[in-house]
Amino acid sequence: MTGQNTVYLNDADACVDQVIARVGKDITLGLPLGLGKPIRFANALYQRAKEDPEIRLHIVTALSLLAPKGSSSLERRFMEPFVKRLYGSVPELVYARDVVNNQLPDNVKVSEFFFKAGSYLKIPGQQRNYICTNYTHAVRDLMAQGVNVVGQLMAPGALHGQPGKMSFSCNPDLSLDILPLLRQREADGTPVAMVAEQNPQLPWFGRHSVVEDNEFDVILSAPATDYPLFSAPQMAVSPADHMIGFYASSLLKDGGTLQVGIGSLGVALVHSAIVRHKHNEVWQSVYQQARVDERFPVVRDYGGTEPFDIGLYGCSEMMVDGFLYLLQEGILKREVFEHEGLQRLINEGKVSEQPSLETLDVLRTEGLIDSPLRNRDLQWLIDHGIFRNSVELKGGRLRLDAGVSVDANLDDPETRDRLQATGLGEKLTGGVVMHGGFYVGPEKFYQELRNLPEQQREKICMTSVNFINHLYDHAYGDQKTKMAQRLHGRFINTTMMYTLNGAAVSDGLADGRVVSGVGGQYNFVAMAHELPGARSIIALRASRTSGGEAVSNIVFSYPHCTIPRHLRDIVITEYGIADLRGKSDEDVFLGLIRIADSRFQDSLLKKAKKAGKVRSDFELPKDWTNNTPQQVRETLAAAGDEDWFPALPFGRDFTDEELRLGKALKSLKASTATPRGKLSTLWQALRVNDDGRYRAMIERMGLSNPGSFREKLDRKLVIHGLQQLESPTQKGSVKS
Repeated sequence: MTGQNTVYLNDADACVDQVIARVGKDITLGLPLGLGKPIRFANALYQRAKEDPEIRLHIVTALSLLAPKGSSSLERRFMEPFVKRLYGSVPELVYARDVVNNQLPDNVKVSEFFFKAGSYLKIPGQQRNYICTNYTHAVRDLMAQGVNVVGQLMAPGALHGQPGKMSFSCNPDLSLDILPLLRQREADGTPVAMVAEQNPQLPWFGRHSVVEDNEFDVILSAPATDYPLFSAPQMAVSPADHMIGFYASSLLKDGGTLQVGIGSLGVALVHSAIVRHKHNEVWQSVYQQARVDERFPVVRDYGGTEPFDIGLYGCSEMMVDGFLYLLQEGILKREVFEHEGLQRLINEGKVSEQPSLETLDVLRTEGLIDSPLRNRDLQWLIDHGIFRNSVELKGGRLRLDAGVSVDANLDDPETRDRLQATGLGEKLTGGVVMHGGFYVGPEKFYQELRNLPEQQREKICMTSVNFINHLYDHAYGDQKTKMAQRLHGRFINTTMMYTLNGAAVSDGLADGRVVSGVGGQYNFVAMAHELPGARSIIALRASRTSGGEAVSNIVFSYPHCTIPRHLRDIVITEYGIADLRGKSDEDVFLGLIRIADSRFQDSLLKKAKKAGKVRSDFELPKDWTNNTPQQVRETLAAAGDEDWFPALPFGRDFTDEELRLGKALKSLKASTATPRGKLSTLWQALRVNDDGRYRAMIERMGLSNPGSFREKLDRKLVIHGLQQLESPTQKGSVKS
């Protein structure tokens, strides 16, 4: 059943009236994660609930995006102009802001299965309402919450030659699966409402993403209130991030499959992959300096060092902007096909992308087509570009161009000659280089997606997360086809901490608070253990600063884990690669200690020995004990004088002044993390000499004419932070 009486409206409040008329005032609203939220409709419904206490509204979603505000006076001064520039025209998601401010009314509850990292650590209500689920189980668990209304931002088809249709564009991930389930719920007697909010700013994607308008009950189309898409700024990449990305790029196999997540480590991987492809001699110089081949033999067996001749295929729940850069640089180019038999023959090298008579012979031998050809054979050959669209089959004869007619028997010499001359297509068609479930990224990313040439756009298939994260049977692909497509899978994800026994801590803390969520990480790790030749790669920085002290991210143990130890595989820090799959506990413990920050190796080894996991006479080899930031910088410097590993390899949203100010504020925050550090920093700041060098940046912070004592102090703190950038000092003690 579909919304045969679809209502088109240009007012969000009128949409709310329609929804209440259909389902009543007890509403469980399912919203897509990230970008796909219909902000006008969601805000109108939430406002109605605030005004009418008889409405009971439960919003079930994930990743509610808000513009940053800043937690201190200096951070707010820094962020406000930037936020206005980037988000000034994007309406704010009001319920999400009220969640952050602890201002939800009693008749409204918000449950999420994935948080923006760290955003709700201090909000007990959201911690209580969090729903822990794998991404592939999210639809099941949303339905269990009693969802009866779904809202979705959609790309209208009229602008793309598809009147009467819409595209899920950024979020088919869960929506493709939940809509038919809701229609079934409706058929079983529960009223439901599907609401689409059209926004022409959304890039158009076809294939699995396209649906008829009448799949929805209510469509909000209000061009006068259209708004830009919420963007995520480009993330800065540190030398440590670049080194991690470099090691990860050495594990990519030409002709393989790539999954990668959001964040600076993903950016670093994409950048290093591009350097490997386009500037291989530069990449090789770093490879040799790091002695990767010698120190980490897993690269010889599973990775590669050459440019990407065959190319990669992307299969990632999140299509990060890095995949677009890989596409533009000619790396993301390995096409996969929805037919398992054809894909298998391509993998085996028996069929190439250029159709030939030999292609037909192989297809016959494998039983994919018959001879003489039948209508279904001909259609299959045309659909895959093996025959030209103009070829017809009538009366047992093939009709080719220029009125030529030949027997449909592929053994006939004349048929073969004529097909060779005028019947074969130029290359296989229908292939896909990228399967994605959702996307969110910088505005530059959205604009380039909107401007994609049609030929490239057709090679991207936005689809259900169950297709991407599962191998099991699904409406969009069976297990054998997926396995044939996902050759040499490299599933690269990040974590916060990693225990010596091989467990990843990615989503929560020891006290039970949730930092983000499981998302699809478990799915990809498990898939890597099921696919022949695939590897799960978990990346993390070896250490972090907490409370003004350096802390190891490789820990002896931790009360919480996201990925259990029996799924341990490959782990990467800026100090190397630990190959853990199938290894003994002692080898796992030592492999992780080897890539830990050298400040913590002795204490980790001591604990391992005490637990009996490492023999008591083991001594750290000398070449393990130089895991320092200086060693990372020296390794990257082997690339040469040019800045091959920049902080912002794919552009930036901040100005030069903002970048310097951001660094200064970050340094100030670190130096004031402890009471002693705060007193010391304040004392030094009060004594700074303002010689006018930073006038432009002081003006950018709105502190040119400070009035209050707070403003005068903030001005001095900014100057002190900028001065410290010019003569940095090492601060902070080490905490084991």
